[in-house]
Amino acid sequence: MTRLLLDTQIDAYVTAGLHTLADVEEPAFRALFEPLRNLAADLPQDAFPEDGVVPYVAVVTDQLISPETRVPLLRLSDSPKEGIVDRIHGDEGLAPYAPRAELQVPQAPVYLLKGVDRGDEFRDVAPLDAAATISSRGRTPLTIDEGLSLAAAHPAVLFKNHCFMLAGSTRGDKRVPALWISAKAPKLGWCFDKVPHSWLGIASASSRT
Repeated sequence: MTRLLLDTQIDAYVTAGLHTLADVEEPAFRALFEPLRNLAADLPQDAFPEDGVVPYVAVVTDQLISPETRVPLLRLSDSPKEGIVDRIHGDEGLAPYAPRAELQVPQAPVYLLKGVDRGDEFRDVAPLDAAATISSRGRTPLTIDEGLSLAAAHPAVLFKNHCFMLAGSTRGDKRVPALWISAKAPKLGWCFDKVPHSWLGIASASSRT
C-alpha cells in the first residue's frame, strides 16, 4: 500500500499520544482514518509546513478529544516544552468555543481538511478584515480542532513570527482563538477581532470532506 502524507500525520498523532488521550487502542485509532485514504490519495502529498502550506490535514475533532486536554501534547519542532492553554480564556477555558455555524464543519471524529495555508499574508491584518478576504476567495478559516491537528501533525508550521489565528471558532463575542509561541512552547490564546498582530496570520483551507 502506498504510503501517504496521511500516514505521516497519523504517526505523528500516535507518537504524541492522541490515541491514549482518546482512550482508544492504537489499531482502532489508526482505523478511524481509513475512510479518508482514498480521498487523500487523490491529493498532492508534498507538505511545506515551514512555508505554511500543507495539501491536507486529517483533523481529529472534539468527538474524540477535547481541545483543552490535547493542547499539552503540542510541541514545537525545536523544543520539548508542552503546549499551554492561556489563562486569558478564563475559568471556562475553551468550552465556550464552537465552529462557526456557516462553516458546516463535519460531525465526525476525523475528517479531511484540504488546501491548508497558515495565512502569513494576513499578518498585520485584523481578523475581521482577513475573514472577508478569505470568504471572497471561497476559502474557510480554521477551527480550533483544525489548528491543533495541523500543529500536531506538522510542528514546523509554528515558529517565531509565523503563528496563526483560528477564526473558524467563536464563543459568540469579539475573541478569536490563536496559536502562538510563549517561552518556547505552543500556546493557545485569543485576540480581539479588530486588532492586527504582526506575528499572527489567519489560517484557512479550501474545503472539508
